[in-house]
Amino acid sequence: MTPTGPSMDVGTTARRAVLISGASIAGPALAYWLHRSGCAVTVVEKAGAPRDGGYPIDVRGTAMEVVRRMGILPQLRDAHVDSRRCTFLDADGGEVASLTPGAVTGGVEGQDLEVRRGDLAAILHARVRDDVEFLFDDSIDTLDQSGQGVDVAFRSGRRRTFDLVVGADGVHSRTRESVFGPEERFHHHLGYCFAVFTMPNTFGLSREVVVWNTPGKAAALYAVGDSDELHAFLAFHRPEPPVDALRNPDAQRELVATTFAGAGWEVPGMIDAMRDADDVFFDTAGQIRMPRWSNGRVGLVGDAAYAPSFLTGQGTSLALVGAYVLADALAGHRDHTAAFAAYERGVRAFVTMNQALVGNGAATLFPTTARALEQRNTMLRGLVTMPSATARPAHSALTLPELAPTP
Repeated sequence: MTPTGPSMDVGTTARRAVLISGASIAGPALAYWLHRSGCAVTVVEKAGAPRDGGYPIDVRGTAMEVVRRMGILPQLRDAHVDSRRCTFLDADGGEVASLTPGAVTGGVEGQDLEVRRGDLAAILHARVRDDVEFLFDDSIDTLDQSGQGVDVAFRSGRRRTFDLVVGADGVHSRTRESVFGPEERFHHHLGYCFAVFTMPNTFGLSREVVVWNTPGKAAALYAVGDSDELHAFLAFHRPEPPVDALRNPDAQRELVATTFAGAGWEVPGMIDAMRDADDVFFDTAGQIRMPRWSNGRVGLVGDAAYAPSFLTGQGTSLALVGAYVLADALAGHRDHTAAFAAYERGVRAFVTMNQALVGNGAATLFPTTARALEQRNTMLRGLVTMPSATARPAHSALTLPELAPTP
């Protein structure tokens, strides 16, 4: 299959040099489309190699068309996790309801994909590694914009000048902080903290998720395929971010352990596993909301610009769609100001609609009161007998343009 893409005929126009910070999802996806439109692309990534592992993620709706046009849909179908069941438990570990994952998330069985984050990152990297320059084990130190370009000093000591720089470096983007200001200006705390880690699958779980709830607290075990390892998830309501713990791993573990002290089901064993785990990731659930996604010659894409939080299930899809629309705008406008404006016009309403899904996710996964939890459980029991047959419209609310030819 030949992927849909822009013309490679750039005529006598000088190739636009673009630096992308971040080699996870949005970065390599943007690199692919920019290369196809004739740009000279460099991707810098602070890790020493593409990162493997990570929680499974969803590719839905409009993002499915993006990966189809990239030519990687068959590989993603092969990597599809294919979870079969999502079981919700009460405080004592009794079953509340057991449903298909799509009935809970609003996805469409047979049309959406769930893949390991590391698998998607590896597929994207393989798609562009022969065409794009990657600078691993490095990062941007300083950016200095001028009328002619962006002078970049890297932490390694190298210095380069680019026509444009795009931050695709996640929720806690250093690019955003250095150009747009402190994260606190744009990060909206959604009232939850969470810790994820891996632990042995001693429960015999296979292709399923088990979620335990009490008001304001949730614990989940996620069996990806038939692995002997589980993804463990502990989340709790916290009206204000625990600032003192955010940069202290020991304090994070202690905060989680204290919060879940006395909890039932398998939570005590999960706490013990967390204390021994070497891959604990702790953070707050939040969204990035910005009035503009560009400043001069520097733009943002994916979570760096508009992270919707895991509660929406749309972070990866927004990253893929945003990368495509940004590449289309840059291919259609030689002037970067016009291109960034077109990018925002093209995708902002889609972003806003998908960020609004956060309320649905929070109500389903993290009811904070006994009344809200009982209402949630009643809703889940209803889905067992009458499951939802349609996806949330926000997943597919954007029709992609055919990428514009290079001006």
